Amino acid sequence: MSPIDTSPKAPRPLVPRQLVSLRRYSGIAALLILWQIATVWAGSFFFPTPLLILQTAGKLWFSGDPAHLFLTDAVFRDVLPSLGRLLAGWAIAVVLGVTIGLAIGGSRRLAEAAQPVLEFLRALPSPALIPVFLILLGTDSTMRITLIVMGSIWPVLLNSIEGIRTLDPAQTDMARVFRLPPHARLTRIVLPATMPHIFAGMRVSLAIAIILMVVSELVASSSGIGHAIINAQNTFQLPAMWANVILIALLGISLNGLFSLVENRVLYWHRAARRLQK
Repeated sequence: MSPIDTSPKAPRPLVPRQLVSLRRYSGIAALLILWQIATVWAGSFFFPTPLLILQTAGKLWFSGDPAHLFLTDAVFRDVLPSLGRLLAGWAIAVVLGVTIGLAIGGSRRLAEAAQPVLEFLRALPSPALIPVFLILLGTDSTMRITLIVMGSIWPVLLNSIEGIRTLDPAQTDMARVFRLPPHARLTRIVLPATMPHIFAGMRVSLAIAIILMVVSELVASSSGIGHAIINAQNTFQLPAMWANVILIALLGISLNGLFSLVENRVLYWHRAARRLQK
């Protein structure tokens, strides 16, 4: 039987950040180059080149008055309203999801009573509710924000329920022994323990909210990125259509990056504890 090697392992060599960034973005650069070559070779009207899309995006959004930071009317008419609806709907979904989830997760009787209702509502596809919301709420932003809330609340709500159910019973017993008031239990025990689950649900909810933002603007809308895509399609302005599609992807990447920064700042203690356990 061979002896166990107890000698310390050599540390991994540190990779320069520049090299890491180069590896990370080399795939995107290769994709753009292949896209440019393929579209030039195909010469199809329906698939413009990335350079043409980039030029169209510049004219579409950054050729305005210098007094408005060169932003065009399309930014104020389509991009900013979409972003406002997205953030408003997602914020409402997070607040409602956490509040309802913690209430249901903390009460067995309430969970048993609410489970059939939650299962029924969660099974409803959000886009299928657009005709209903159009009749009830009209065609303004209220309908679109409601649709975003209806579809993106579930990851936050369910993760909040799961988070409070995984709470250590010893912590709740200790809070009961020391007679902590309800607000102190919430802020000192419940929220710190469930925060990792809540943030995981918020990340998924944000992706769903972006999708529903676009879907809600494809129907009976006079503004927004989704409206701009449909309008460009109907008028055969395909470079503008592709520019708006890529804008949605960039918007999702940017919001996910900002969310990661906030998550790392808020949950730094959780990540540090996990590293100590390894």
